[in-house]
Order: sequence, then structure tokens, then C-alpha cells
Amino acid sequence: MTIPTSLPPHDVTDLSLADEGVRRIEWAEREMPVLRLIRERFARELPLQGMRIAACLHVTTETANLMRTLAAGGAEIALAASNPLSTKDDVAAALTARYGIATWARRGEDRDTYYAHLNAVADTHPQLTMDDGCDLVSLLHGERPGQLGEVLAGTEETTTGVIRLRAMAKDGALRFPVVAVNEAETKHLFDNRYGTGQSTIDGILRATNILLAGRRAVVAGYGWVGKGIASRLKGMGAHVAVVEVSPVRALEALMDGFEVKTVDQAAPWGELFITATGNVNVFRREHFVAMPDGAIMANSGHFDAELDLKALRALAEGHVREVRENVQEFDLGPKKLHLIAEGRLVNLSAAEGHPAAVMDMSFANQALCAEYVARHHAELESMVYVVPEAIDREVARLKLEALGHHIDGMTAEQEAYSNSWKSGT
Repeated sequence: MTIPTSLPPHDVTDLSLADEGVRRIEWAEREMPVLRLIRERFARELPLQGMRIAACLHVTTETANLMRTLAAGGAEIALAASNPLSTKDDVAAALTARYGIATWARRGEDRDTYYAHLNAVADTHPQLTMDDGCDLVSLLHGERPGQLGEVLAGTEETTTGVIRLRAMAKDGALRFPVVAVNEAETKHLFDNRYGTGQSTIDGILRATNILLAGRRAVVAGYGWVGKGIASRLKGMGAHVAVVEVSPVRALEALMDGFEVKTVDQAAPWGELFITATGNVNVFRREHFVAMPDGAIMANSGHFDAELDLKALRALAEGHVREVRENVQEFDLGPKKLHLIAEGRLVNLSAAEGHPAAVMDMSFANQALCAEYVARHHAELESMVYVVPEAIDREVARLKLEALGHHIDGMTAEQEAYSNSWKSGT
């Protein structure tokens, strides 16, 4: 490819990968009709004209189409990766060299580089933030409090980030309003369940090539992500047990046909362990000791904290080797345990992340919520908001329409009945 002489600020691995990135971005776009419709409207109306948006998201083909949509709406964008192993280097190159979007992302970047990239996007003095995991918002609040007055509002993509933001709001630390995109029904009901369910299995199979049928699999966490993973495992013939701390979710898992176990019960029983809790150290030293020889562990949560990796490394006493791409073997003496993608989110580190068709809805929510906070930030307080119902319903309507399906509306009689308290037996 011919690299333009004038490029936006960036730090990417290899600009020569841009052509391949463009091909894959365009392929993903075919599966994202809702976002495409929004981009066409944004290009006409320019609702984000002049807005500086700093985004900390997984740099994938789907994210690239979101960035193109925001840019079409008139935004000035700075993008950093939200995870060291989720970046697709060809996409980062294409965003920089072909779409003119300032991008800081390298697959495999170390912690120092990760935070240097976060600081680079913060240096653009954003008015809107778009986060996946709350790292950018945390950086601004912790290290750059002088910039908080410049930030009008933000959006948050994932469960872990929403948990952190609500903790900030509870402590009175949050200094600008944030819309929890993850809480939209057209996000968590589909992206978290169907997207993560499929892409987690995809990452595990690409990394290991194991047979799931007949294998004992443990899913830690039965939120929407855990539901999706457990369902897909069951569908491929695995024997699935769920670990939960919520009695309601544990009961739901039981009635969905899964075994329910404590962590101590699950450790010696399972052969494949997948974490999806958004919390820390779900499986710890005592559980690694109890796991059977050859057990495989993977994490589908945002951060690499759900497995006690420090304890696992200590047990192995340095006897760690890569046995396949994205698979580490920890030799504990009498047995060997295997870890996929260094304990980072397996669907993006060992595969390509969610199918574009489901990210179409998630990123449609992101785009419309960016438009919403750009217009309404002055009316919002420094707290965490759910996605407005009108946006959620519009995304669902557009997705159904794009898929060629239509639904009924209520008749006048039905409308009146549903709004009346007088009708009875």
C-alpha cells in the first residue's frame, strides 16, 4: 500500500498492514447494517461536529466501524486499546493510514506502553469519553483531575467498567455523567449472551482444538456472559457446572439444567474452567492444587484478575512454557495446568471477539448515546445513567428492519387497556 505522507498522531505496529485491515473492516461492515444507517444520518446531520472524543476500546474491525461512524458525525477522535492483547494490528494500521483516525494500539503492548497510550488520548483534552473497562475515566480522575472540567460526559461499554463507575458514584468521586451502554437491553441481552457465548468458545477452540463434547466444564458467574457461555458449552455436548455467589442466579442456573457447585467442589471436578464474574481471584492457589492434570483455564472477564495468576506462577516455580500459540503450560510437578491467553479476555486475545452482527447493536448504542450526551450533557448530573429507552427501542427496531422482520403495534383499544387501571375481572 502507499502510506499517506500526512498521518494523524499514532503508535501502531505496522502501517503496511492497512490494506488487510481495510478488507476486514469492510467485511465486518456488511454485518453491521444498523451502524451503517446511523453513519449515513450522522454524515448528513453532523451531531458531533467539533466534539473531541477519547475512546479506550478494543481495537477490532467492529470498533473501526464505530470510529468511522463517530467521525462521520463530525467528531475528532483519539483511540487507544482497552486491553494489551485485544488489538488487531491491521485494524490499527487501517484506522491510522486509511481513515485518518489518531490511534495508539499495539497487540502485546506492555503495561507501560498501555498507560502511555491512555495518556496520549487524554492529551487530546476530550469532551466526551468512550470507555471499555473504565481505565480512561479512572486515569482522568486519578492523575488528571485538572481536565475533568473539560469532560462533558462519557459512555461505558462493559460490565466491569459499569461496576467501577458505580463504585465511583457511590463514593462521590465521579465528576461527570456517564451512560452505561452495557445496561441497554440491546447490549447485554445480545452482545453479552450471544456474542460472548460464541466468541469465548471460539477463542478456546482456536487456542486448544479440544473436543467439548463429554468434557466437564465449569463456568464461574451466571450473569448474561456466563449464561451465554454455559448455553453454548451445553449445546456442544459439554457437562456444565456453574459457580455463583448469588442465590438467585445459582437457582436460575439449576433450573436451566446446569449443575451448581461451590468453587471447592468444582476445582477437582472440572476439566475446563472459564471465569466470567468481573471480580478477582475466583480460582486461587487451593483450587489450582485441586484441579486435575491437564486442566485448562480461560477468562472471559475484562481484566486478567479473575484467576490468581500470582499464585499459579508461584506454584509452577518458573516451570512455564508455551505449548501452543496462546496456551501456557504451568508445571506443578505432579501435574500440569494450562492457561489460555495469559488469563486475559479469551474471546479477543485468542480469537476475533464478538461477531460483527451482534456488535452492530452494541456500537449503535454507543453512537446514539454519544449523540445523546453531546446534546443533553447540561441536563445530566455526575452519576451513572442507563441508556434512554427510546435509544434502546430504536436500535432494536432498526436491527429487526435490517434483518427483514416486522412486528405489530398495539391497536387503539389495546393501548387504552394497557394504560387503564379500571378494567378487571
